[in-house]
Amino acid sequence: MNIGFIGLGIMGAPMALHLVNAGHSLFVQTRGKLPEAVAASSAVRCANAAEVTRHADVVFIMVPDTPDVEAVLFNENGVAFGLAGANARKVVVDMSSISPMATKTFAQRINALGADYIDAPVSGGEVGAKAGTLTIMCGGDETVFARIHPLLATMGKNITLVGGNGDGQTTKVANQIIVALNIAAVGEALLFASKAGADPAKVRQALMGGFAASRILEVHGERMIKRTFNPGFRIQLHQKDLNLALQGARELGVALPQTAGAAQLMQVCAANGLAGLDHSALVKALELMAHHDVAPTPAAS
Repeated sequence: MNIGFIGLGIMGAPMALHLVNAGHSLFVQTRGKLPEAVAASSAVRCANAAEVTRHADVVFIMVPDTPDVEAVLFNENGVAFGLAGANARKVVVDMSSISPMATKTFAQRINALGADYIDAPVSGGEVGAKAGTLTIMCGGDETVFARIHPLLATMGKNITLVGGNGDGQTTKVANQIIVALNIAAVGEALLFASKAGADPAKVRQALMGGFAASRILEVHGERMIKRTFNPGFRIQLHQKDLNLALQGARELGVALPQTAGAAQLMQVCAANGLAGLDHSALVKALELMAHHDVAPTPAAS
């Protein structure tokens, strides 16, 4: 198929490469420099989203936030402009993590232009994007989902159609709530252990064999101990997702007190210039308050 991919960041680039490696013709557009691996592939760089859309049967979008998706879709030379006069019904697949309510509006506007729309946010971070093992949470028409499922399967393993447009984004917000609270819990546990004089690495090892075991304890617990906070998923992006959760909670009239607490910890990190670090660095907010680090930073070699 002719595939479009807009947004080639930390996760978008490897996701796009999976489509190339599966034998599809890829047309790409990104704001920054074209990643080396994509430039070295058969992918064709386009000047704007409209050009991508004119070439492609299916257009994937992977950008940071709701305004970015809106711009890609509806700005001058956006996807909507490229849909004009299309002979076949195209599919727009937004894999960004954005507002569920805005997603429903975007889908309606794209449908009105004669194209289909699927929201398909992902979980799994840079590691999952590179390995092609992302969890993909989809909202949209079942027939359209079936059409694009083989393409999604090049990028992910756990692919679920949750419901209609917006339901994929709602699922992603729920995912981000769980992830944030688990990171905070692991951070508090390891900080407590370290401050009490125990070896946090051995505490983590012991906990991995019990009911407290989790993927967060495994991966991000190790990051906290080894002090490896280079971003797989930046704090500032997780902040955005928690803001979506809290905004939605206000609209729905529900309280999310633990989510609000995790959002404040991330804000502490942002206020101290740490928003560009991996979200496992949320532990640094706890460390600042305790005047104690979970583990010393390794000396530079």
